[in-house]
Amino acid sequence: MKLGLQIPYLTWPGGAPQLGQKLAEISRAAEDAGYASIWVMDHYFQIPGVGKTEEDMLEAYTALGYIAAHTSRVGLGTLVTGVTYRHPGVLAKQATTLDVLSGGRAWLGIGAAWFEREHLGLGVPFPPLKERFQRLEEALRIAHQMWSDDNGPFAGKHYQLAETLNVPQALKKPHPPILIGGSGEKKTLRLVAKYADACNIFAMTPEEAARKFAILREHCEREGRDYAAIEKTIYYRIDLDGAEPSAIVESLGAFAAVGVQTAIGMLAGVERIKNIETVGRDIIPAVAKL
Repeated sequence: MKLGLQIPYLTWPGGAPQLGQKLAEISRAAEDAGYASIWVMDHYFQIPGVGKTEEDMLEAYTALGYIAAHTSRVGLGTLVTGVTYRHPGVLAKQATTLDVLSGGRAWLGIGAAWFEREHLGLGVPFPPLKERFQRLEEALRIAHQMWSDDNGPFAGKHYQLAETLNVPQALKKPHPPILIGGSGEKKTLRLVAKYADACNIFAMTPEEAARKFAILREHCEREGRDYAAIEKTIYYRIDLDGAEPSAIVESLGAFAAVGVQTAIGMLAGVERIKNIETVGRDIIPAVAKL
């Protein structure tokens, strides 16, 4: 099993003047500790459950480009971009740019979007859920086309592109891996089976994860997709103040036993570098053996 570090909370001591320096320090420490990837939220406003709406939030792809410049090995992605935030052609171009400038380390994390307040706040259209899923599927088709030799048009219900030119192309072959976030059994997991290289599900228990993976396997069978080709990831929060490293390793082992290959999530108190170092010393080597 691998660990990915998500950084969803940015309101750290020193405020905005020191935010860049701290983000670079965290990113370097995470890479040194053995994290396989670093992920940022893609939101305009801070979200409920993580912090107050008025607290700090960075634009995701600018932040990833900054992290790329301060690291050399870790994968880089959003967990996850709402399909409504950017035109899909522009999003594919942004992910490609990140991939080229990072030396082939980009992921495209994407989902159907949910946080209505930030859309209304910044004047971004927020269509009904059914339409957002339609747009998500078209965005996935556009990404695949832009990462292919087909530079021709794309004609969808919601998006029309006259030419899907994308130069330079991504370094990662056949393309930057696509991760779809969400646990919806009828729509989200079907899209994973059809278009994605990885899923990210919210599962409170290994049993719940196993049930979601069984449904994903059924979708793969219907789509003619190799279930084993899809990386299974979960969102998993690590709090060293609330649990000993050995207990965290045991918990992750139970998830690994049902097929979880990567656990991605926040580390409480990530701005305290010693917490990252503890994960690198006591957790990452142990879960690598699972």
